[in-house]
Amino acid sequence: MSGFRSAVVTFPGSNCDRDMAVALEQVCGSEVLRVWHGDAELPSGLDFIALPGGFSYGDYLRSGAMAARSPIMRAVSDAAARGVPVLGVCNGFQVLTETGLLPGALMRNAGIRFVCREVRLRVDNAQSLFTAGYDAGEEIVFPVAHHDGNFFADDATLDRLEGEGRVAVRYAEEVNGSARAIAGVLNDAGNVLGMMPHPERAIEPAHGGSDGRRLFESVIGGLVGA
Repeated sequence: MSGFRSAVVTFPGSNCDRDMAVALEQVCGSEVLRVWHGDAELPSGLDFIALPGGFSYGDYLRSGAMAARSPIMRAVSDAAARGVPVLGVCNGFQVLTETGLLPGALMRNAGIRFVCREVRLRVDNAQSLFTAGYDAGEEIVFPVAHHDGNFFADDATLDRLEGEGRVAVRYAEEVNGSARAIAGVLNDAGNVLGMMPHPERAIEPAHGGSDGRRLFESVIGGLVGA
């Protein structure tokens, strides 16, 4: 979409930032802006912000904890508060929880092993900005690649997430021990999504599948139609 302004933030240790930028460029047809974690401000007029996967700061201290204190995250938080859509994938999801933009925490996988494979997901909420291109209950396939993807929150928080329709996608198979099989959650305003599976790695059939493409198309279509 001509004029769609999106940005991908890179932290020290990010390794999926180029994947995310390429996926966005393929779907929206416009150049994606690259933002360094040490920047204090985001480019003006952004329509979409993505926090990519990787191992920011080598996952020292705790996954995403140090990246959450990067200068750019204050600007990302401010943008999210203004309603700008923010997507955090894998390490980006961890950063969003550590920043407080999303509830819960991502812990070590229940099997204490790095999981790297395609997994089946079930769309729980098909009415969000990010998932409007899917059907409720639809099974889709995204790759995962994480060691600390075990989503945890207390029962009251989990009940609230489910009751408010803020569980975007769940695992349709056992992957990492996540509470109630949660794979992705939304903030209360619905403009921030964190998920462990990688939609940017499922953009075209040559990569093994294109189920992830509809996530980005959903955001772009939702913003165009707004």
